[in-house]
Amino acid sequence: MDYENADIDSVLADLNTSREGLSEEEAANRLLEYGFNELEEKTKVTPLKVLMRQFANFIVWVLLAAAIISLTIDEVVNFWVIVIIIAFVVVLGFVQEFKAEKAMEALKKMVQSVTHVVRGGVVIEIPTRSVVVGDIMVLETGDKIAADGFVFEVQGLKMDESAITGESMSVEKGPGDLLFSGTQIVRGKCRAVVTAVGMQSRLGMIAGMIQENEARTPLQEKIADLAKSLAIIALVASGLTFMFGYFTGAPTEEMLIIALALAVAAVPEGLPLTMTITLAYGMHRMAKHNAIIRKMLGVETLGSTTVICTDKTGTLTKNEMTVQKIFAGGEFFDLTGVGYDPEGSLSKDDGAVEVEKNPTLGMLLKAAALCNNSSMVQRQGRWDVVGDPTEISLIVAASKADIWKDDLDSEYEKLHEIMFTSERKLMTTIHKTDEGRIAFCKGAPEFVLEKCVSIERDDGIHDLNDDDLARILDQNTELGRSAYRVLGISYRKLPEGLPVEDSENKLTFLGLVAIIDPERKEAKDAIALCNQAGIRVVMITGDNEETAKAIGKKIGLSADYDGTVDQMDGKLRHIIDDGAITGSELLSLDDEEFNSVVEGVSVYARVMPEQKLRIVQALQNRGHVVAMTGDGVNDAPALKKADIGISMGIKGTDVAKESSLMVLQDDNFETIVEAVKRGRGIYENIEKFTTYLVSRNFTEVILILLGITLLGFDLIPLLALQILFINMFDEIMPAIALGLDPVRDEVMYEKPRKPGERILKKRNLLLVVSIALVMGLVCFLVFLFSDPVGNIERARTMTFATIVSMILFIPFVFRSLTRSAFSVGLFTNKLMLVGVASTFLLTLTVMYVPYLGNLFELAALGPAEWIVPISAAFATLFIAEAIKKILASSGI
Repeated sequence: MDYENADIDSVLADLNTSREGLSEEEAANRLLEYGFNELEEKTKVTPLKVLMRQFANFIVWVLLAAAIISLTIDEVVNFWVIVIIIAFVVVLGFVQEFKAEKAMEALKKMVQSVTHVVRGGVVIEIPTRSVVVGDIMVLETGDKIAADGFVFEVQGLKMDESAITGESMSVEKGPGDLLFSGTQIVRGKCRAVVTAVGMQSRLGMIAGMIQENEARTPLQEKIADLAKSLAIIALVASGLTFMFGYFTGAPTEEMLIIALALAVAAVPEGLPLTMTITLAYGMHRMAKHNAIIRKMLGVETLGSTTVICTDKTGTLTKNEMTVQKIFAGGEFFDLTGVGYDPEGSLSKDDGAVEVEKNPTLGMLLKAAALCNNSSMVQRQGRWDVVGDPTEISLIVAASKADIWKDDLDSEYEKLHEIMFTSERKLMTTIHKTDEGRIAFCKGAPEFVLEKCVSIERDDGIHDLNDDDLARILDQNTELGRSAYRVLGISYRKLPEGLPVEDSENKLTFLGLVAIIDPERKEAKDAIALCNQAGIRVVMITGDNEETAKAIGKKIGLSADYDGTVDQMDGKLRHIIDDGAITGSELLSLDDEEFNSVVEGVSVYARVMPEQKLRIVQALQNRGHVVAMTGDGVNDAPALKKADIGISMGIKGTDVAKESSLMVLQDDNFETIVEAVKRGRGIYENIEKFTTYLVSRNFTEVILILLGITLLGFDLIPLLALQILFINMFDEIMPAIALGLDPVRDEVMYEKPRKPGERILKKRNLLLVVSIALVMGLVCFLVFLFSDPVGNIERARTMTFATIVSMILFIPFVFRSLTRSAFSVGLFTNKLMLVGVASTFLLTLTVMYVPYLGNLFELAALGPAEWIVPISAAFATLFIAEAIKKILASSGI
């Protein structure tokens, strides 16, 4: 049955209950039938499953094969070194992946532990988890709702549903309305019959959506693709070499050693460590700029974002209702300041206004503060507010004119209150003064005006005529079109003995108050920067369409639709023309229709949580990398589905935070722009060190293949253990320095990279192959020059020294993959200088400490012998720079 706006008798009959509630026996039976009122968690990922997933990494399998070969041919040192490397890769991956999922715990915290229900005609307190369908909940101000329910008795009920709907304003509820689990009563009391519990409630449905399997980040996909490609290269090179040697009669054991050397050479063992340090440092730097990254592999994803889907309330706006305009005495007054801090001033035509000289304005502000149940108090330098956001905005507005509610309360003793209801759309309070009783009334302007017979201006009170009415209603309409929520304010000095119920008649109209959830002052500039960086910003909100479009226009939202509209029907053409769509319109579109217009929509209004998922999915289907910002429970499924979810740290719910990859500590949209910049810089650095590492590994592969092809299987230029040392020790520090290279400011003047672009894209791959060929050939020539036939150990040492010497120069080439190393600056990355120097010293230690030299089968070179390796390495710097210039000039 559809309970919304149904009659209570039908609902009670459908649920087989009554106003007296269920009997304890029936409640117990339903508890057994339907289960506890709690959110269920799907099967958790066990540590063992996460551990086993690490062995899906191709690099791990190649290294395992290398370890087995080493053990088979009695290369024990190789075996243990490789095992340690495998353990490091597996443990690192395990730690990265195994994050405790806390979203469900956060959802559970939204429901209080006990609830008052009617059982057998008696109000009792029971554990919230024991609430069942058909129970009658007894609720009052401050209570969190334990389950979805249908309201049938109510007294001035207003609900804070922002956590579910994203609406910043509290919502009035009356008989026949629905309550949702996890929301909270701001004011009033009610009784409601439970219609859904646990996972069947609105909150439970959202919980179910949150638990959908999480997609891998683009970086995860690219790393996996790269690892697979490199592993295949390693296996193919090793396999073909082994087969070639086997069929030409080479000894099997010798061929296994060579195959092992090739496999080890092709795999960049230092890649996982460098990637981890780069991402961890990026996380640290982003945290200093108020962006907390919860999952390491999400650090770079924001940098590849093409669309940011953002909630309005609390993200683009402050989520603090603010009075900005007042229409009183026939004139408009502006009020500066935003939010709940009473800092601001009144002005008219850019001139300061003194309330004492504008009695009508002063009376309006008094009325707004007194017809009010909210409060504000200053504690430890900050203002704490309690109450309905709209009412808070009124007392803050009055305080800006030095009219304080606390002072007024002592002067105007409150006697009665006629509560606001959805039918009357008015609230009235009656106060006692030295001059008698006075009533203050606020509400929807058209309803307030119906009760008014006069209007106050600074020169006195006048009859309210048709011209006055028309002008006031016109101003109300115009303010509404500008996204303001408008209240009418009136009052009446009550005659002695007038009944309370008649106090809302014959009122005197004071004016209009225009309230808005103001846009963040940084939002417009931040969106402009996003547009400059080629990133679309899309607003998704629960607000009405006119309000959403007005806010979108103020902050500079725009769509970039380049499709054809000529053949579109009126429905689709209207969406493109407006750049906006409502949830009901979205519901009427099939997937094909929606996909045809999604690029032209910048504002989504009155959207439900499941529709947010559809929006994110549609954009992803169009090839976009989607970031989603939000703060409420309703945002959690979309945060989970998006390529990167961004939650608000101050206003955000625990559910939103636990469902996101990034948390903004300051709830500032501008922080996203800084995160985008750093994300792009991190990806650039990942490209740099990956290209560097792979080029170094290809150098070794090319070197060994040249040796086998031209010199035979007896004269392999490097041994497997020597290659392992270079890959794990000599290459790591320069690679890490590249990973921590400072972020370029110019990175925000570039368009986002293509979402499907590989780390080793065409330009980078050509750079890798070209530089690797040069380095491999140079090393091979040094090997030949060193007489490998006469002294193989010395020749290998000279080759080893040449590769190591290249570390002194080649890393600087990769500080930019497009610009000259000399234009970037050889000394602007101090960590690079430290890394290069320390790496070279480490290598010298291995070569000149007798025990280590024997272990790695290296000879101690004399000073004069270093001339050849260093000179050869230095030459590769200029050749590599020439290759970069050629690729850049060819437009690759």
